[in-house]
Amino acid sequence: MVTTDYFQPETLNKITRLELRARHVVEGFLSGLHRSPYRGFSIEFADHREYVPGDDLRHLDWRVYAKADRFYIKQYEVETNLRAYILLDASGSMQYPAHHVEDRMNKWQYASTIAASLAYLMVKQQDGAGLVLFDHEIRNNLPVSTNPAQLRNMVEMIEQTAPTEETQTKVLFRYLADQLPKRSVVVLISDLLTDIDELKDGLERFRFGHHDVMVFHVLDKDELEFPFTDRTLFEGLEHSTDEILTDPQSLRTAYLERVQAFIHDIQGICLNSRIDYAQISTADPLDVALTQFLSNRMHQTRSMA
Repeated sequence: MVTTDYFQPETLNKITRLELRARHVVEGFLSGLHRSPYRGFSIEFADHREYVPGDDLRHLDWRVYAKADRFYIKQYEVETNLRAYILLDASGSMQYPAHHVEDRMNKWQYASTIAASLAYLMVKQQDGAGLVLFDHEIRNNLPVSTNPAQLRNMVEMIEQTAPTEETQTKVLFRYLADQLPKRSVVVLISDLLTDIDELKDGLERFRFGHHDVMVFHVLDKDELEFPFTDRTLFEGLEHSTDEILTDPQSLRTAYLERVQAFIHDIQGICLNSRIDYAQISTADPLDVALTQFLSNRMHQTRSMA
């Protein structure tokens, strides 16, 4: 049995192999879902059919029974050819903290673990998964595949990538929006430190294309809590010439207000476009990320039924 300790970022940080890290997260998480009627990303309500002995009574539609006085089953479609695109931010800001910290993963390691965990889950469900790494351009693009070797290919691509350059999501959206087949699943994993209007336009474009979109907004706990007390030199990770030496306590209140406004704006964009949004701290256990994703998918499925 996999214990919940494996979900903790400080524990996962000690597992150097990304594929192994993903397996611990997913298998431990799935062990808690064995009683759940939820069966995966790709379930969608399709139609009703008449009940036959042996059908799962949990899927009886009692509203239809009240009208027709006959038993009907809610029939769900599991799209084994589901096409899921994982878009992973490989920009310079994702390497924060840039210096190794013993008990934590940086944003890149944390986001990569989410990406690999989702890929692992998709492969187990025999769904198609692809991976796009981006910063100010498309760094790498691994086409969607249902091949069992896809997980290893995705992990290798991530492990061979070092975060660098600035984030420009407009390049990503322009590249993908017209290429994705209809009703694709799009999973964006990023700190979203980019132009918010470009982000809004791009996400809305995905939704206009009838794609199901999920946003994992990954921020480091320092970015969310601003724990600095001593006079500190802050250096830009995407613009190496950006530096400011200051007393952080004089900035803390204004900084935290700006961060919360930034998060609130992105939440609003996602809410208005019916996009599943999860704001995640690198201090959060990894099962929080998966639970958020699957809970949103369950909610969508039920609302369609």
